[in-house]
Order: sequence, then C-alpha cells, then structure tokens
Amino acid sequence: MSKGLGTLVVLLAAVVLAIMATTPPMPQGPQTPPTEFAVARAMPDVVAIAREPHITGTPENARVRDYIAARMQALGMEVSTSTGVVGERGTAKRNRWTGRADPPATLTNVIGVLPGRNRSLPAVLLMSHHDTVWGSPGAADDTAGIAVSLEVARAIKAGGGAERDLVVLVTDAEELGLEGAKQFFAEHPLRSRVGAVINMEARGGGGRTTLFQTSGDNGNAVALFADVAGRPGGSSLAAYIYSVLPNDTDLTPVLAGPYTAYNFAFIGRSGLYHSPLATPARLDQGAVQDMGAQVLELSRALLNAQAMPAPAPDAVFFDLFGRIMLTYPAWAGWIMLIVATGALGLTARAQPDLRALGGGAGRMVGLLLVAAVLYYLLNLLSGADGPTNYYDRLAAIPRLEAMVALGGMAAALVLLGGALSSAGKAGAALPLLLIAAAAQAMAPTAAYFIVIPVMLAALALLSLERSSGTAARLFAGAVAATVAGYMLALGHQVMQGVGPTMPMAAALPLALAGLGVLPVWQGLSARAARSGAVVLLVAAVAVALWVRLDPVAETAAVYADTKR
Repeated sequence: MSKGLGTLVVLLAAVVLAIMATTPPMPQGPQTPPTEFAVARAMPDVVAIAREPHITGTPENARVRDYIAARMQALGMEVSTSTGVVGERGTAKRNRWTGRADPPATLTNVIGVLPGRNRSLPAVLLMSHHDTVWGSPGAADDTAGIAVSLEVARAIKAGGGAERDLVVLVTDAEELGLEGAKQFFAEHPLRSRVGAVINMEARGGGGRTTLFQTSGDNGNAVALFADVAGRPGGSSLAAYIYSVLPNDTDLTPVLAGPYTAYNFAFIGRSGLYHSPLATPARLDQGAVQDMGAQVLELSRALLNAQAMPAPAPDAVFFDLFGRIMLTYPAWAGWIMLIVATGALGLTARAQPDLRALGGGAGRMVGLLLVAAVLYYLLNLLSGADGPTNYYDRLAAIPRLEAMVALGGMAAALVLLGGALSSAGKAGAALPLLLIAAAAQAMAPTAAYFIVIPVMLAALALLSLERSSGTAARLFAGAVAATVAGYMLALGHQVMQGVGPTMPMAAALPLALAGLGVLPVWQGLSARAARSGAVVLLVAAVAVALWVRLDPVAETAAVYADTKR
C-alpha cells in the first residue's frame, strides 16, 4: 500500500469512527424481550402525551397528568401527587407566553412508586417533567423522559422487581423555573427515602444520549455506570463544561442534597428544541432507545446494589465511540503528560533541529489562532453580527458544522498541509503539550481530551522515528484514526452545544485532530495545499451566506423574537 493511500484509509477510518460515536442505536421493536427496553413500547406514551402543548395550569396539562397517573396505576405503582404554587418569576414567564395577566398557577407533580422487596433501603428515583413551553407539544422535552421512565418501570417489573423501591417522579413547571422539582425536594416526605436520582432531559429531537452531569465525588457512581452500560455515552468533559455554564435542569435542586445523581440528555436535531414541530412523528426513536437502554441498565444496577455508590474523588470518564466507557483517576493525567514529554524529547533528540522544532510549534499555534479567527468571522458572515433568533440559529447548526469543517480543513491545509520533518512534527506537539498541562492543572477531569491525544501522537512519532517497520506504521495509523475520529465526534458535539455562538471552540479539536494525523502525513506540495485551501474556504463562505440569507426556520419557538 502506498503512503498516500494509507493516509486516505486512516482518514476514512476516522470518519467511520466518528459516525459510530454520534449515531444512536437502532430502535427496538415490540418483539424485544420484556425485561429489556424497547422504544416501540414507549412510543404510544409519547403519542398520547405530546398531542399538543401542555403548559402548567392548562386543561391539557391536567389531561396529561391524568394519563400518566393511569399508566402508573396500570403498572402496579403506588400513585400520588404533590402540589405547589408557581412563583413570581415563573408566573411572569407564563404570562409573557400567554399575553395575559393570570394569577399564579398551581403545579402538580405525579409520583409513582414500584415497591421493592426491601422497602427500608434507599430508593432509586427516575425524574422527568410533564409540562411544556408555550406552543410546543414537547415530544422530546420532556415527553421522551416520561416514556422512558414508564418503560423502565415496566421492564423492572417484568424482571421480577428489585430490592429497592423505584420512584418515578414526573414534575410540573420545570419550564417555569424548576418549580416542581424544588417543591418535591424541599417538602415531600419521600425525598428522605431516596438514595439515587436519574434525571432525563432533551434539548432537541435526537442524537446520542449522554451522561452530562453527576453529583459531586462521583468516582464510584461513574464506575458503576461504566460497568453496566452496554453502549454508554457521556464524558467528564461534558460534566465540567456544564458545571461552568449558567444552565439548569430539574437535577439542580437535587445536587444540594445527599443523593447520588445522574443527568442524561440528547441534544441532536437542535432545531426541534421548544419547537412547534416537536411532534412524536419527528422524534428520533433511536435517541429514545439510547436513553432508555442506558437508564434501564443503570437503574437496575442501583436498585439491586447492596449500597448506593459511596462518595469518591471525581473521576475522568468518557465513552470510546459509544462502545465502552473508560474511567480512571484524575491524577493519572500527569503520568500521561510525563510519557508524552519523554517521547517528544526522544524524538527531537534523534534529529536535533531547533529551527524545525520552532517552525512546527509556530505552525500549530498559527493553526489554533487562524482557525479561531476564521470561525469567528465566518459566524459573523452567517448572520451572528446582529440580532438573531436563538431557535433559528439552533436549526442552522448542521450547516454551521459544515461551514466550520470546510474552514478548518482550509486552515489545516495552509498551516500543516506541507511536509514536516520528525523534529517539525514534534515541535507541532509542543503548544498542545503546554495546553494539556495547563488543563490538567486547572480542570483535571476535563483535560483528558487533550492529554491522551498528545501522548498518543508523541508515542506514534517516537515509534516511527525508531522504526520504519510495519508494526510502527500500523500503530501510527491506529493512533491517527482514533484521535482524528474522536476529535471529529467531539467537534460535532461542540457545535451542537455552543456552535451558534462559540464556533471558535472547535479550533482545539481541529488542532488535536491535525496532531493525531501528523505522524502519518506525508505532506502536499505548497501549490496543492493552497489550491485546496482556497476551494474549501470559498465553500465555507458560501455555506455561511446560505445561513445568513435564508428565512427564519419554521422550527423556531412561537414565542421567540422573529428577528434573525
């Protein structure tokens, strides 16, 4: 196999791995064994609940509550409700939606308890919310979570029950400020019998379900999930980022208590977030299957555990292309950095060329800066330079991803597309090594996505420096495919999360992907690299203008500002 063809194979493998990482599992039909989760059994609940919008205090909201209570009773659960009054801020928000000046509405949580064999043990609580925003039927947010809870309870019962009680809490007024969850965890007597809480949310209409938040001191809690999840999704990077963002879900009031807590969500098909088109027909059933399978596996493990996971230092965790959850103590990142430093030092020592070393470092710094600035400018060109409709920008995320991918490849061709010596490639790793060390010091549970690729790329460079044999080439190719594939998937997640406002965040995954491929990259001629970059940049500009000039998406929330 020629070197050029080998590089092409590596890049194609990276794309395949990224697709694996970001694609939900196949929906399971009604023939699925009764002890397993099947979205086909959950979808009738989605269809029945998400007929039309049902905000707190409306007759449709009451119909939904009655339906949920009847479904719980049919599953043999002990059913009750708890009530409260929506506060001042929630009332003001509701009145902005309706255009009226209604008094504070009454919220009503629905609670079902599936008795366990030992009712003295702390219970496991599944949480979702039954209210919607104005104008959206809410098939994903959060009817999917309700349907998952009911199907999980059915599967647990079909398996002969569990040691502990399973509590299904379906809160009200989440969209008005987490009011139902706050009421339950501040006042309800059942809260003192709960040991673990699993919350389910959605910001969109599909995609992979991931564990994006946990309670503190999560080492043992994460280890349990990693042991039982068949096709896990989630990362400590997502958990760290979410912890510094001003976002909340019903899990927020839970985290103030002594509970082991997990938060799952899917955020794909972002245009359907709070959308009038968020109907059961448009809901990605694979995403619901993904959420249900992971929540069932975790619930069953917690329900039958001898004890709830004890607090332990926060761990690094991440899924590897959705096939396995890797977890390790945060301090191990320092060992990886030492390995990376040693490998880069040995590579540079074998071919001491300070000029090439500095040139490679300069090219990588240039890639980070140029990509970030280019992404910022392209985003402005796409319409972010003035008033925007948040929901319209969410709908544009797939095209914004294409814009960023095209622009990033253009920048990479200009700065890393030419041939580099071993010393130059080692130099390119040095800026990222410094960033990895800083990240390890400031956010050790989130630094893995920089630390591991830098270490792997350093080892690949060293192996090729020491040997030109097949084993070394295969190792470097595997590193390139793995690192580039992971960064493609991570870039996709970054764009889904913050792409409309901060596409610059994708510059770091781009640089790390480039570093992963560098050991096997043979380089293009300067002319070929420039020509390819021009074509890619023109395409990126065209996509940006497409986003800017098209009308507001029909998926935009009905209460949103109609300005672009």
